[in-house]
Amino acid sequence: MPLSEDEQRILTEIEQQLYATDPQLAHQVASATPYSQPARIVRWAAVGIVLSMGLILVLLQVHFLLAFVVGFGALVLCGNYLVGALRQIGRVSIQQVSESMRAAGLRDFLSGASDGFRTRRRPDRDSDDDTDT
Repeated sequence: MPLSEDEQRILTEIEQQLYATDPQLAHQVASATPYSQPARIVRWAAVGIVLSMGLILVLLQVHFLLAFVVGFGALVLCGNYLVGALRQIGRVSIQQVSESMRAAGLRDFLSGASDGFRTRRRPDRDSDDDTDT
């Protein structure tokens, strides 16, 4: 549902006031996406996994049980964070696709596909008609 002109004007005024009073917050809000936080978690989890593997190798020289408990525990914890962040990214992606399909409408989507099929088939029929004449 589109906004009225008054609502758009009010939102523009609020945005200008935000930029005037707190430009750093306005920049953070403008640059934030639904993927920002999960992407940050993925990066840190990947670093944690690499460090955990190094920790396992170092602790194996001390005692295998210590390597298993501490190193493998850290590895599992980082892997858990990684999987959770990737699932969150997947959920947001699926939600965006479903919203775009809802906005375009399934009928429009399917009619666009059938129109493309018809335009591909028409030149063949036209060329057959020309050869018969």
